[in-house]
Order: sequence, then C-alpha cells, then structure tokens
Amino acid sequence: MPARVPIAFIAVLILAGCSDPGQRSAARDAESQSQLQAISLFGEALFPPPLPDSVRLDWERKLVEARADYERHPDDAEAIIWYGRRTAYLGDYRRAIAIYSEGIEKHPDDPRMYRHRGHRFITVREFGRAIADLERAAQLIEGTADEVEPDGLPNARNIPTSTLHSNIWYHLGLAYYLSGDFRSTLRAYRECLKVSNNPDMLVATSHWLYMTLRRLDRDAEAAAVLEPIHSEMDVIENHSYHRLLLMYRGELSPEALLEQISTADAIENATIGYGVGNWYLYNDQPKQAIEIYRTVLRGSQWAAFGYIAAEADLRRLANESA
Repeated sequence: MPARVPIAFIAVLILAGCSDPGQRSAARDAESQSQLQAISLFGEALFPPPLPDSVRLDWERKLVEARADYERHPDDAEAIIWYGRRTAYLGDYRRAIAIYSEGIEKHPDDPRMYRHRGHRFITVREFGRAIADLERAAQLIEGTADEVEPDGLPNARNIPTSTLHSNIWYHLGLAYYLSGDFRSTLRAYRECLKVSNNPDMLVATSHWLYMTLRRLDRDAEAAAVLEPIHSEMDVIENHSYHRLLLMYRGELSPEALLEQISTADAIENATIGYGVGNWYLYNDQPKQAIEIYRTVLRGSQWAAFGYIAAEADLRRLANESA
C-alpha cells in the first residue's frame, strides 16, 4: 500500500491551491454582482458559467418562448417547470429556484417542483435545502407509476434516458454525498438503481453507488456493483461514467482517462477528473487526489457535479486536516 501523506502536508496542499480555485478575479462591477449565483465552499463568488455564443443565443430564444408560455398560462405546472429549466440552462440558478418556489406554492403536491428546485439547490451549494426538497419529492412519488422525464438538452439520438423517479433518487443521493452523509447516500442510490432501467442511467447510478460503497469501506459490495458493467454497453450520453466504471473494473487505467480529458469539454473534464481523483483518494493516495481535484477546480463549469464534488472533498479534507 502506498505510504500515507502526512496530514499537515495535506492541509497545506489543499489550502495553497484553493484560496481562489479557478483563479477568477473577485473584482466585479455592480452589474456583475447582480448576477451572483452562489458562494463556493471556499468562499469564492460564483457567476453564470460562460457559454459559446451559438449555444447562448439558441438557449435565450428558447427561454423567451418558455417565458411567453408561462405568461400565457401562469398556473400551468408544465409551463412553470420549463420556464425554470430554461432559466437554469442559462446560468440564472437563483431565478430558477424562485420560479420553482412559485410552482410549489401553486402545486404543493407535484413532486417535479421539488425535484427541480432540489437540483438547483445542489448547484448553489445549499445541500441541506436540496435534501429537504428531494426527500419531499421521494415521499410524493411513493406508490406512483414512474414516467419518462423529457430532455431539455436532447442527446444525439433524441432519446430521454432518465425518469422522474430516477432523477429524484439520483439527485437526493448526490445531495447526501456532497454533504458527506454516505449512509444516507447509499440508501438513495440503492433506490435509484431499482429504477435505472437503461444503460445510461445504470452507469450513472452505478458510478456514484460504487464510490459511496468504497467510501464506506464496503469493497465487496462495491465490486458487485461492477458486475453488470461491460465495454459494449449501448450508452448514449453518459460515456464519462461508463469509462470510469471500466477503470474501476481494471479495464482502463487512471492515466489513460486523464489523458483523454485533455481534449474534452469542461463538464467531461470535471466528471472524469473527479472520478479519477476520488479513486486515488480511497486507494490511499491523497496527494494525487488533491492535485487532480485542484485541476478540476481550475475549470469554468462550477455547476458540474464533478466540480462540486471535488470542491466538497477538498473542503472536507481541509477541515479534517486543520
């Protein structure tokens, strides 16, 4: 087993790189300050992530359409949800949360409102509020039939891969994971696995479930999670999770995955970077894990789950080492 790095060194390594994780300037004018969305776990002000002009213009057009539909039908649950989703895609997460809050006032028994607001509470680092919303959503779907959740950002085949139930359990598990409550995380992802009925949801859920079990030192159960995973799975969009699972199986090396992300987009960098860093962490190589986490935090997509998880782990390690 590799030698453990001294705790004092871990604290220095973390804090030296995280006083300003993305090296983004704190100097913002009044207009920019109005766009403040969240405060990172290291105290950094977070603003809407950058978007390519072509993407931004398309999403702005769709937001105008969603807002017009909402204004015509302000009490319609679907109109409220899509107005919130389109708003969030452009990085205005606080406004999206307010829209879903209005939806909850109008439709207090609609689990979709809590599912979407809970997701965005995760984005803005309010994990306790996310857990409350997603636990409420889980209560509301108890005994109900599952339903496919339409994609706001369709994949290459235009085939939705998630459902209402799977998204509720998936995001609930993530909120607990980011909070460091791995036993509650395990419960949520066990439930999510029951409704992960296609390759994309299976690899996404299995990824977080595997990591949770490793954090709990339940290595035999973690190995069992990998049994259905194979290289020929028909994955449509969750390729990063699939590759990470193949790494956990020993079919890909951590070094190979890190090489791949050099040409990947920022979200894929965060996903794979966090998975590889986490692998080093629970294999007693914290120095390597911390270096990779810090690399993830130099990216721009701070709303990506891998980015938030790297931030949460670094903050946790810093607290434990203090």
